Amino acid sequence: MPSVSVSRFSLRPWVACALFLSVVVVPAHAQNWGTVQGTVTETPDGLPVPGVTILVEGTNYGTASGEEGRYRLRIPVGRYAFRFSAIGYATRTDSVVVRRGETTQLDVTLSTSVLEMDDLVVEGEETAEAGVYTLDPDVIRAIPAPFNDGFRALKVVPGVASNNEMSYQFSVRGGGYNENLIFVNGFEVYMPFRPRQGEQEGLGLVNPDLADRLTLYTGGFSARYGGKLSSALLVDYRRPEEEPLRGAAALSTLDASFNAGSSLWNNRVGWQLGVRKARARRFFSTQELQGNYQPDYTDVQGLVSVRLAPGHEVEALGIWADHEFRLDPRSRQTYFGTISTDPNTPSNLQGLWVNFSDDSDRADGYASRFGGVRVSNRLTDRLRAVHDVSYFQTDETEFFDIRGQAVLYQVDPAAGDPDTGAGFIRNGNASMQDFADNRVQVDTWTAQGRWIWTADRHSVEGGWLARSLRFEDDLNERGVVVGRGLDGGIERVVVDSLTDAATLQSTQAALYAEHVIDAAPTRDRLVVTSGLRLDYFDFNGEWTLSPRVMARYRLTTETTLSGSLGLYHQAPTYRELRGVPVPGETILGALNRDLRSQRSLQAVIGMEHFFTQKRLYLRSEVYAKHLSRLISYNVDNVRIEYSGENDADGYTYGLDVQLRGELVPGIESWINYGFMVANEDVLAGFETPQTQGANPRPMDQRHTFSMFMQDYVPTDPTWKIHLRTLFGSGFPYTPPIPGERLGGLTLQVPGDRLSARYTSYRRVDMGVSKEIVMTENGPTGPITLTLTGEVLNIFNMVNTVAYAWVPNNDGIWQRIPTRLTPRTVNVRVRMAF
Repeated sequence: MPSVSVSRFSLRPWVACALFLSVVVVPAHAQNWGTVQGTVTETPDGLPVPGVTILVEGTNYGTASGEEGRYRLRIPVGRYAFRFSAIGYATRTDSVVVRRGETTQLDVTLSTSVLEMDDLVVEGEETAEAGVYTLDPDVIRAIPAPFNDGFRALKVVPGVASNNEMSYQFSVRGGGYNENLIFVNGFEVYMPFRPRQGEQEGLGLVNPDLADRLTLYTGGFSARYGGKLSSALLVDYRRPEEEPLRGAAALSTLDASFNAGSSLWNNRVGWQLGVRKARARRFFSTQELQGNYQPDYTDVQGLVSVRLAPGHEVEALGIWADHEFRLDPRSRQTYFGTISTDPNTPSNLQGLWVNFSDDSDRADGYASRFGGVRVSNRLTDRLRAVHDVSYFQTDETEFFDIRGQAVLYQVDPAAGDPDTGAGFIRNGNASMQDFADNRVQVDTWTAQGRWIWTADRHSVEGGWLARSLRFEDDLNERGVVVGRGLDGGIERVVVDSLTDAATLQSTQAALYAEHVIDAAPTRDRLVVTSGLRLDYFDFNGEWTLSPRVMARYRLTTETTLSGSLGLYHQAPTYRELRGVPVPGETILGALNRDLRSQRSLQAVIGMEHFFTQKRLYLRSEVYAKHLSRLISYNVDNVRIEYSGENDADGYTYGLDVQLRGELVPGIESWINYGFMVANEDVLAGFETPQTQGANPRPMDQRHTFSMFMQDYVPTDPTWKIHLRTLFGSGFPYTPPIPGERLGGLTLQVPGDRLSARYTSYRRVDMGVSKEIVMTENGPTGPITLTLTGEVLNIFNMVNTVAYAWVPNNDGIWQRIPTRLTPRTVNVRVRMAF
């Protein structure tokens, strides 16, 4: 018999999955169904209108009219409102009663609406460009995940890679965590600067309860957005207009939230408020590192919009977030290696037991403060101006004093109860002392403006940006390795020691211009967006110019082609400028004032086809990036360490495919697959024997697969099932090799750069929800209660996010996996009003 790897995997979850899938794939035709059919025509000529989207109001269930304007839709019996919409026509809603086994005729006539077409061409935000994907907040709330978080929901978007369910960091098409722009209602917000592990990050600064939609540009974003290489995430918060008080309160075993909003004063004022709280102690304590976990994440956000006069509006957004992660570590037991059932093949099972001292402590946290005000003015029928100013501050603290004794064992799996130490042969030991008391504060002021001029089939936009950044950094950290040398004596070696403080101020500025044209004789057939962006960074005196062009061509009513080509620059910020100070070097001395912006020339070509009768979209995209002046970096868990030099060039290419739509009638689901190659070459002058030739980039995840499926019980649609599946081949890492020998102890140094890979990331999360209408006549409308039960990591799959290294008695360093969370059960209740 062959050897098998040790994991928590057992056969029973697969049996449960088979039973679950047998339920999921049952067609929802057991209800009493009828048919609605008809023809869509236009006024005044009565000509048929093809490609009209026909949806049941309030759902994604529907169809589209064919070439002769005809449509046909099977639907359960009942009364419905059908919504008919098409580009260039005024939307119309008609009601219909569906009876069992009968066909109901519903013909509609649409009137043309030139204004709608003008608005579409002007803003250019509703068109499906290359590399653009959207998520609805209702879908985000349905995705089973540890936290109800907008960032974590992106992990089921094509082109997005992740290997850590505790982190909301994400990589887009081979880019680093720091290569993503994030905008909330047009205001830029930032990720934390110095987390080491995912659980320290808390809640991301996107509250899905306040959002209207999330749009992720995985490539090819316009000149309006600049400064990053990989992606732009646009989060649009809902602006209550002509609506009474509405909101929701939610509670789970991991977090809680409340949100509310309404319009006031004859709909001239709209407001929203959202509060979130998470104390996921039980979730984090499922890890192999045991101790007293005390996470405490709090987030408050508010939005107010005031219509001063027709066409003139003031909007304010505020965010206050305070995230603290505390841990008193106690012990850790990790088993790794292989167990063999073949008597001719010996087992190689090992165990690492770590006991931490009573005074070991860890306290990490970050506080974010944001405030922004925007003024929008429609100066004429064709000219609009938007100006805003915002302030963003993040204050991150990191304290830990960890002292532990690690013992490495060779384990005989047949010797008895492992908790008693039976069958354990001591094979090495080491002590580790880590201390840090670090703080970084970043203050960012931003002012920007843009003007938009529209014509019948043109839109011209220009804008400017000015930004001031201030960084205050305090470093005080050291690490000590204590182990037994080859001569049998105890060796104590200080492996790093950094103590310094520094302040850095810098400014950035930008100008851009953009032109959108509806270029074909037929409206909305060919839309081309071209733009040019000019950026300036005062720290290194650098100017960069970024031309970009995007196009969308509607080949037929069902098939759309898209493409983009552009040059993107990412100016170095404090993390890249600082690099990794060496012992004895000051922070300011480590800053590289000759560091230039990283550069990416990107091309994307995509195709989308809509299967009318199935209500399914098939979308595929190929992309390629030529990368230059890269600042190489390493990733340990979620911590990024930059080299501080433009020391590499590289390239990325890949393919993303998505099947999305009503795999089950009336409910949206999707399946994604991605293939990608991301490589880099260290430039001459920076090469070492360990970095020669082409190496994978740190986020080179060759294969990704994700799926989000929804279904409902055929006889009772208020019962729904939600399934999320994630797979990603392993990220690369740099294995250590023996380095300097101090006394009898041999230290580690980096080996061949990114020459090894972590194991694949695999995870399946499932949720079941029941919706109850408590009353149809609440104070401001219906009140509903949704009960949800979730099994996170239902198959108890073992995932590794990092490795630690401990020497055995022979002085050989053993690789110890740092594993992520096992199976966890979560229960949610949400009341919406």
